[in-house]
Amino acid sequence: MKYISIEQLDPDKDIILPCRKNQLDMLKEFLANVSPDFEGEHATFQTFYGKGGNRIYALGIGEEKDAVKIDKAFQKLCFDTKKFWKADIQLHAAAMNDEELQKAIIGLEMGTYQIGSFKTEQKADTETEVQVIGNRDITRVISEGAIIGTTINRIKSLIDAPANHKTPEYLGQWAKESAGRNKYKCTLLGKSELKEQGFDAVLAVGRGSENPPVVIVTEYIAKPGEGIDIGLVGKGITFDTGGLSIKPSQNLHYMKSDMGGAAVVLGVVELVARMNLNINIVGVVASAENAVDSKSYRPGDVINSYSKKSIEIIDTDAEGRLVLADGLSYIIKQFQPFQVIDLATLTGSVVRTLAYSAAGMFTNDNEMAAKMSEIGNRVNERVWQLPLFEEFETDLQSDIADLRNFSGKPIAGAITAAKFLQAFTNDHKHWMHLDIAGVAFGDSHYAKMKSSTGFGVQLIFEYIKTSI
Repeated sequence: MKYISIEQLDPDKDIILPCRKNQLDMLKEFLANVSPDFEGEHATFQTFYGKGGNRIYALGIGEEKDAVKIDKAFQKLCFDTKKFWKADIQLHAAAMNDEELQKAIIGLEMGTYQIGSFKTEQKADTETEVQVIGNRDITRVISEGAIIGTTINRIKSLIDAPANHKTPEYLGQWAKESAGRNKYKCTLLGKSELKEQGFDAVLAVGRGSENPPVVIVTEYIAKPGEGIDIGLVGKGITFDTGGLSIKPSQNLHYMKSDMGGAAVVLGVVELVARMNLNINIVGVVASAENAVDSKSYRPGDVINSYSKKSIEIIDTDAEGRLVLADGLSYIIKQFQPFQVIDLATLTGSVVRTLAYSAAGMFTNDNEMAAKMSEIGNRVNERVWQLPLFEEFETDLQSDIADLRNFSGKPIAGAITAAKFLQAFTNDHKHWMHLDIAGVAFGDSHYAKMKSSTGFGVQLIFEYIKTSI
């Protein structure tokens, strides 16, 4: 969609009127009678008609506590009614502050996302111009909201793409094309480079697939000659069978989403570049396909890693932490970022702990944790801190290697996975791990099956903005 700022409302055009709960005075300005069954509850809407036959969409944005999820209300309105919109529609935003307005634009853009990109018959998509009426200069706010919304849609399309199209090489080319458009650096490390540089854990995970693994290194440097402020590492398993520790067939088709952390890293680096933020950031995506083959790595194998630590494989379905281990070791050794954040759809354990309400957050840096929690609550992409107690290290001790990749216990799975990753951070003081398994992909109003949510882009982008 196209977004522009205008000064005056045209009463004969279609209008979106955001209404707070039980505060319908704005609606009364346009209608003589207000339907008593509309109260402005969050994410509810009702269509009225003006004197000229124009549609007036009264959109409930709820109470003050609902401000953090205004984008969800606008996303639902757009998704459900866009087919009725004409070439342009007005958004009456005078009563919204800048933060609320930006969330509204993000929501409208997310409402345009079409999941059925592989269907033979595609729906015609007529571009709509959204004319935003405010009582101040809102050009920057609506521009940033549109850029954030389109970026979220791009990473959603990556996560929802089928694995036979979305190979590790495909992710690499996506990043390469984005870097060319948005003027940042992208380096792709293919199979030969991975062997040469010692990405043994990544290579082990990808050994059973016909699609070779790729490590993607993106660099946005706004301050040449200065250090890296933030390093991001994403798990990029483009399909996860579980390897020889094969998963049950039920819901196996959803394992195309196991690169949700990688998608966030790719999207955030693109977004930072598009916004021209004054920060130095590096993103590393360790991507592989965990397949079943005679060449697949096996339970009981001992493999090496980029860090030179040896790893006993207990479960080949604990592969995400292996590629992340190499990614973390690499980014810390090669770039020495001041802060390191990794993101991964890592464990079912975090879903059993936090359901679909929040990402699991692991760090010993209390300042990072407090900031991430505050931002998560503000953008409605919540995180919840879980412990990194030393006692959990015993669950990863191996008799024949430096450590094992799985405890074998049915408890504390998300924690022991985080402890495994911590062993590859070289005791970095400002490292954080986010397990987004329960929030990156799931049921929604916008698809018949589970699909990407877009979780993580706003969270990490806003975190980065506070670090400038």
